[in-house]
Amino acid sequence: MGLPAISTAVRTLGVDAPPPQVALSILVTVLAGFSVVGILNILEARPGPLTLVASLTCFVAIFLLQMVHSAHRLRHIRARFGRWTLALQALLTYLPLFTVGFAWGGMGGFFGASVLLVLPSRLGWVLFGAVGAGACATGPLLGQGAVSSVYIAVSTVLTGLIVYGLSRLANLVIEVQEAQQALARLAVSQERLRFARDLHDLLGYSLSAITLKSELARRLVHCEADRALEELENILEISRQALSDVRTVARGYRDMSLATEAVSARAVLEAGGIQATVAIRGQLPEGETSTIMATVLREAVTNLLRHSKAEHCRIESWTTAAGVLMLTIANDGVEREPPEVPRGPAGRDGSGLHNLQFRLAAIGGRLSSGVDERGWFVLRAEAPVAPGGPR
Repeated sequence: MGLPAISTAVRTLGVDAPPPQVALSILVTVLAGFSVVGILNILEARPGPLTLVASLTCFVAIFLLQMVHSAHRLRHIRARFGRWTLALQALLTYLPLFTVGFAWGGMGGFFGASVLLVLPSRLGWVLFGAVGAGACATGPLLGQGAVSSVYIAVSTVLTGLIVYGLSRLANLVIEVQEAQQALARLAVSQERLRFARDLHDLLGYSLSAITLKSELARRLVHCEADRALEELENILEISRQALSDVRTVARGYRDMSLATEAVSARAVLEAGGIQATVAIRGQLPEGETSTIMATVLREAVTNLLRHSKAEHCRIESWTTAAGVLMLTIANDGVEREPPEVPRGPAGRDGSGLHNLQFRLAAIGGRLSSGVDERGWFVLRAEAPVAPGGPR
């Protein structure tokens, strides 16, 4: 089941679920109510002062142990000391039985619920059945008739099931709320990652071009004023495009054209003194595949301008008979730029080429690089024309 399906399921479960505080309050109220009924039964038996004090002390201890076994926040204590607290509750449940008598018989229900909550499922239900069977034998051991024996057995089983069911429901309500909060944090984290990735992919190219053209304009301003003015106009245009890209990221729309990006890449490369050859063959797709491939081209050109001293660059794109869009960006800057290590920010902060690999993998594509037979460094991207392959 994917993350969206899990998120939908969690939201559906949490729509009508009560707040965790309400669920816990219901559980505590029910436990307190059963305890009050048990105390009233003991008071009705009119025990002596010492027996009464001992019984009330056991009641309080059993109530606290039951909270340890039922409360979600105490699950760490339950996981570490659950067997010991369960054994202690068993002693407090059955030892007073022969002192207090019939009035104590219903306390086995709390112990039955604790057995189900602490022990593994299969073992828990087996022992719960043993608790119910033991309750049936309590009547004859205390000299009670068949009706009283059935009453104790039914009371024990019902108390155990009610306490167990309410405990599990309260815990599930808390777990659903925690899952909702975790999904919300994950959604925020994913959106931040998307925003950072888009901002890097879109602005890295434009800012590199602005830097390059600004340096060129500074060199030309004293000797070729007209060309310097032309470069400044290009910088202004790229700045406007960068502003548009920022707005694009903020809106969440990321539609780009590979054909348009190829023309822009050639102009930027030539402005940097790199002879660029662009060959786009066949009809290019629109939509997500074109956007991602255009992003790949931007990042490749950005890295080339930043980190390579190449003099020639070749950009090619075509569609295979199998419906796969291919894009290659090759340059002759291998001597100064070792090809075996991807350059740019990819290895440091998760941007750059790592972003491109992530994007291509999301639509069933892939990214590879290497040196061809001419000694040129080649970055190769491929993606299905119609996204929807294995992700």
